[in-house]
Amino acid sequence: MDAEREALQSTAYLEVQTFCQKHGLMFEVVDLRWGIRDTEATDHLTTELCLEEVDRCCKESIGPAFVALIGDQYGPCLVPSQIDEKEWEVLRARLTARPSDLELVARHFRRDENAVPPAYVLQAPGTGEACEPEEATLSSVLCSGAQEARRLGLITQRQWHRYHRSAIEWEIERGLLSSEDRDQRATVFLREIQDLHKHILEDCALRMVDRLADGCLDTDAQSLLSNLKAHITDVHPGVLKAHRLPWSRDLVNPKNQTHARYLKELGEQFVARANHQILEHLRELDMARQEMAWLYQEIRHHLWQSSEVTQTFCGRQKLLARLGQQLRQDDSKPHTPLVLFGVPGIGKTALMCKLAEQMPRLLGHKTVTVLRLLGTSQMSSDARGLLKSICFQVCLAYGLPLPPAQVLDAHTRVVQFFHVLLHTISCRNFESLVLLLDAMDDLDSVRHARRVPWLPLNCPPRVHLILSACSGAWGVLDTLQRVLPDPEAYWEVKPLSGNQGQEMIQLLLAVAKRTLSPVHTDLLWASLPECGNPGRLRLAFEEARKWASFTMPAPLASTSEEATHQLCARLEQTHGRLLVAHVLGYIVSSRHGLSEAELKDVLSLDDEVLQAVYRDWTPPSKELLRFPPLLWVRLRRDLGYCLARRPVDGSTLLAIAHRQLVQVVRERYLSGSERAERHGVLADFFLGTWSQGTKKLITLPLVGKPLNLDRKVAPQPLWFSDTVANLRKLKELPYHLLHSGRLEELKQEVLGSMSWISCRGISGSIEDLLDDFDLCAPHLDSPEVGLVREALQLCRPAVELRGMERSLLYTELLARLHFFATSHPALVGQLCQQAQSWFRLCPHPVLVPLGGFLQPPGGPLRATLSGCHKGITAMAWGAEEKLLVIGTQDGIVAVWDMEEQHVIHMLTGHTGEVRCLKVFAKGTLAISASKDHTLRLWNLLSGQEKFTIWDGSSKNLTGPQIWSLHVDEAHKVVYSASGSKINAWSLDTAELVFRILGDASDPWMCMAVLDSQSTLLTVSRDGVVSLWNSATGKLQGKQHVSSIKETPACAVSVQKQGKLVTGFSNGSISLVSSEGDRLLEKLPDAVRFLVVSEDESLLAAGFGRLVRIFLADSRGFHRFMAADLEHEDMVETAVFGTENNLIITGSLDALVQVWSLSEQGTLLDILEGVGAPVSLLACCGALVASASWQSSSFKVWDLSNAHRPRAPAPFLDRTGLTAVSHHGSYVYFPKIGDKTKVTVWDLAEGEEQDSLDTSSEVRCLEVAEQHKLLFTGLMSGVVLVFPLNSRQDVICIPPPEARKAISCMSLSKHEDRLAIAYDNIVLVLNISPGDPCPLIDGPRYTFYTQPPETISNVAVLTDYHVIYSMTNGDLFLYECANSKAFPLEAHRSRVTCVEVSHKEQLLASGSEDALLCLWDLQACKRKFEMNYTSSYCRGVQCACFSKDDKYVYVGLKDRSILVWSVLDEQKQALRGWPTCPRSHSE
Repeated sequence: MDAEREALQSTAYLEVQTFCQKHGLMFEVVDLRWGIRDTEATDHLTTELCLEEVDRCCKESIGPAFVALIGDQYGPCLVPSQIDEKEWEVLRARLTARPSDLELVARHFRRDENAVPPAYVLQAPGTGEACEPEEATLSSVLCSGAQEARRLGLITQRQWHRYHRSAIEWEIERGLLSSEDRDQRATVFLREIQDLHKHILEDCALRMVDRLADGCLDTDAQSLLSNLKAHITDVHPGVLKAHRLPWSRDLVNPKNQTHARYLKELGEQFVARANHQILEHLRELDMARQEMAWLYQEIRHHLWQSSEVTQTFCGRQKLLARLGQQLRQDDSKPHTPLVLFGVPGIGKTALMCKLAEQMPRLLGHKTVTVLRLLGTSQMSSDARGLLKSICFQVCLAYGLPLPPAQVLDAHTRVVQFFHVLLHTISCRNFESLVLLLDAMDDLDSVRHARRVPWLPLNCPPRVHLILSACSGAWGVLDTLQRVLPDPEAYWEVKPLSGNQGQEMIQLLLAVAKRTLSPVHTDLLWASLPECGNPGRLRLAFEEARKWASFTMPAPLASTSEEATHQLCARLEQTHGRLLVAHVLGYIVSSRHGLSEAELKDVLSLDDEVLQAVYRDWTPPSKELLRFPPLLWVRLRRDLGYCLARRPVDGSTLLAIAHRQLVQVVRERYLSGSERAERHGVLADFFLGTWSQGTKKLITLPLVGKPLNLDRKVAPQPLWFSDTVANLRKLKELPYHLLHSGRLEELKQEVLGSMSWISCRGISGSIEDLLDDFDLCAPHLDSPEVGLVREALQLCRPAVELRGMERSLLYTELLARLHFFATSHPALVGQLCQQAQSWFRLCPHPVLVPLGGFLQPPGGPLRATLSGCHKGITAMAWGAEEKLLVIGTQDGIVAVWDMEEQHVIHMLTGHTGEVRCLKVFAKGTLAISASKDHTLRLWNLLSGQEKFTIWDGSSKNLTGPQIWSLHVDEAHKVVYSASGSKINAWSLDTAELVFRILGDASDPWMCMAVLDSQSTLLTVSRDGVVSLWNSATGKLQGKQHVSSIKETPACAVSVQKQGKLVTGFSNGSISLVSSEGDRLLEKLPDAVRFLVVSEDESLLAAGFGRLVRIFLADSRGFHRFMAADLEHEDMVETAVFGTENNLIITGSLDALVQVWSLSEQGTLLDILEGVGAPVSLLACCGALVASASWQSSSFKVWDLSNAHRPRAPAPFLDRTGLTAVSHHGSYVYFPKIGDKTKVTVWDLAEGEEQDSLDTSSEVRCLEVAEQHKLLFTGLMSGVVLVFPLNSRQDVICIPPPEARKAISCMSLSKHEDRLAIAYDNIVLVLNISPGDPCPLIDGPRYTFYTQPPETISNVAVLTDYHVIYSMTNGDLFLYECANSKAFPLEAHRSRVTCVEVSHKEQLLASGSEDALLCLWDLQACKRKFEMNYTSSYCRGVQCACFSKDDKYVYVGLKDRSILVWSVLDEQKQALRGWPTCPRSHSE
């Protein structure tokens, strides 16, 4: 059936493969008889392997599992490879009368006493022996003996079949006939040749049917074949596809038209049948699919692995008992995790699995046990997948809410959720939870890590964490010992005793149904004197199980490394060094492993392997060349337990199961250039270089000339379908291009490909993309790669907020990288061009960046980080350890490692908002104060709580909360202050040192501990200054703040001067000390905050929108600069730079401004906060963190280059008063810090091009693109009209009444009408062409609205209709010609925008409640309303229509833009936006 095989190989397999890939499946053809010699195809080992593969396919395949091609040959009956002792005796008795036959059988079989029960084993033919004739005779002898034994009832029919069936019938029996349900996944193609028997009787040389040795027709075989066909027809007629062909001497000839049609029909039937089987099974899976199927599959995988491991567990009983005792002792108290460690192969995994099995007995039958054998599955190979699966499993076990989607979008949130989850379970006081994580060495994120951010270093009561790790040079144990220093946490797993080692070997032999003769036993233990390493024992067993009793093997190696080399040597001897080297080399070189289909494809691309395989025979096809699958299956069988199967991305990948073998493979087969060569072939495969019919040249030894042959390897597109990505390519290709040294291809195909980036992000996550760049960047001398990586990092908040969408990712990257497209054309420019090409072809509405307008890479922003907690209320740095500690509204203290940008601890315990945080002891300790009236001392390195202090005098939680903390490290005392109470606590013992109680009617507002004077100073609400001894708490004196009759609002201590700088509610700043007080400054507004620099040489006071800077002197402080630092909104907080050359201020409008103190307050930069008022700033060297009480996110900035010229930057406008011209090339907005000027921003250059001076604050802007005019509405009521192409002939439109500010303006779509709205007046003017500039006439119409509500928005039509909205939500259509107002249905809140369509037939109105209404202006009726609400939506900001009026673009106040279809009311979220949007349609 060679022609049929090749026909299927040529086209049909590829079609089914493509079909499978589109459904996320992997297609593998297992044809063990393809590409090998006939003698190998029919030997007993090949048949055994074929039957094993049939079973494997039936077990694993979800579609077609078995295909049979039946022609006119039945094949020879097989000689069994092994005959049981009892069956042998029966056969021997039947052959006693035929001595020659008995001698023949005895010569080919030898008794193996090591089999249980003993068996007779078929001997392989010696070198040079002609085996075929004698084997046929042997088969005939055994058949006759079995026939007689069957007739006498001495053997069963099944035993009889072993001697009377050919390979084809055995395989059909196993794949189809052995089970009733297998017909659904099997297909049998039957080929019948017309008049065949007539021709074969005439010509005995025709070998297309079964013949005897003398050339005569083998009628018995033909009879068996007929019976087989009839049986299939009777039992499973649905699987049979019969074809009748006319006689041809060469049987099936593709050049024959009839035969060609047959082969084509055969292929079509195969494709149709296979695709149908796949679809049917997919439907069944969909119907039976469980909601959490992925989780149950993960749990089953680890349970199955565990059950396999514990089958031969022995010993360790004392260790198990001690561990159980430790767990019971720790169950009721906080404790550290336990770490089991030992050398590789010592049995840690078996111990962990046994511990999981015995956990109900150790801690109670309701104990929840979660076991993960790390690295054995996709989800257990990295921290993200591991934590996700554990969180889901634990939540389901305890009936807790599952992690929400917004948590799963970011790994840092998953880490925080995990920490909080463990605390929640502990507080429930129900069943204990035990997490067992085996082989921490196999977790990617732990190797060579400085910290393990997700690892809880302190377990709460009823929560246990048990880890295992290798000792020695693997590195992970060192990491654990660094982050978990408690020596009592570590339990060494020691070798088994000699007796336990022997017991283990006996258990393994029993499971394998083997034993060892005394001679072999002595040989085994002579090679393993007192060996107690289970891994070494397992290696020895794998060798010893192959020993037959009649052989004398060589001694075993004495060490694990030598034994592993011995294993490789044995494999090389059996299969050839080159094949073993390349197969193991490819598996070890892969990033996550290889599937069998991938491995066979890779070997089919390896010319060295193919040349060695086809050294002595030629391949069966002249068109294609493949690696014979049989050779791989033989090697796989001999590798045995050394191969691990790991479920990854819906398929099963092969990996090396033991670290020792991985190391040996690298030493033997991947040294020098061999490593790059293996990666190179793998890179070619995952690139798809030789797929889709592309032929590859090769010179085979027996051919002697180059052949250009199709290797028929799987195609490797990025997307198999619109929704199915090529996950294997995405994960493997960057790794292989990198390690094969093909760096230019890496940049072109991966890092510089928008198609790759979008596919990787959409099918995975933004973190997967960042991981790829982190993998490659250190090996590439390319600043462009760093720019793209940083741009992706900047995209992270938008992606986490909105989800990974292609349009969002393209917009984000183009708007950030556009600045560098010209200066970095090779990579960044290429990405920008690809993004623009995609936008041009995009069939959906999408916003296309015309230039760079988002924060570009290379700027000061280092990270935007988010937690699964509420707003941030306190923040402090631990500078030495690069830790940032934050306190939150829900009582969590989170510790962030800012080098790794990960949460390392979620410190739980507080039940109320964290009010204060102090970090001390060189960044290793922190103390937190909460609204729950407790102080908690934390070890920031271990995450352990050292103690808790109840700081309230009673259990009344409604009393005054702690608002101030001071840590005196020298005396080891912490002071806490609340309304009328100050406590001093010992940091060593947590005992109260003293308590000071004040007057509840006059509570303290400010407190400072002046260490230099051993004085504690307080200022009360009525201005009473009290002095206390800071060591004893004794009162030393009282005084009243002189000449200030205000309430203290804030204060800061100045230790060097021994003073408390106090700010008051009416703007006074006073210096208070033990000697009295002195007025420093009188500010025009209430003092909102006071801060001093680290060296106390500078003081900053915030009031209103301003910050004033003071310089220390001998009397206290004096004003440092003549001008104050000004924000657009109220200033909330400030912090000085470490070197006093900068001050950073944060305001209510979510902006962070950076000022130079060395340049007299020059504004260096304006930074975007987290979209909420900046209430917290903290500085550590060049790093500054900003946070808000209203957001769970915070940002970290690197200001080390604040004084250097910046790269092109996006324009930053917070007013929303923007206009654009020249098709988006120029943007106009009020100048930051001076709203009487209009900034003209060149979008292409990323810089300010010009500034227009107006006479008053700008209130609104409109551009007439056709007339090239800019209209500026001012606070004074004047409208200034600037020509866009010159700075002369500025037109002034005066207000109707003096000093009446403009509310809003609008141009008609044809730019021939202008509406100017004041609080209750509307002017309508005409605009007409003129020379040299357009003429503005009017006002043509003026009308008034009804007070007290004022106009909020206005729009004008060419026919003098005006639409205006009021601040209370009312909406009107006004006819100027008839002076009539028609009320439209009112909004429920303030209308924020009204926008007319280009054809002036529709109107869109939006309001603060996120409602957008679409109106038919002809009928004055609402067509429909569109509402979009979410947890972060705060109303509509603006709207505009597309040019064709089919879509409405809506800008929301949460900085996102939506697109609504006017026709079908469907919406599409386009992106998260960095600033408040303003809509323009061009």
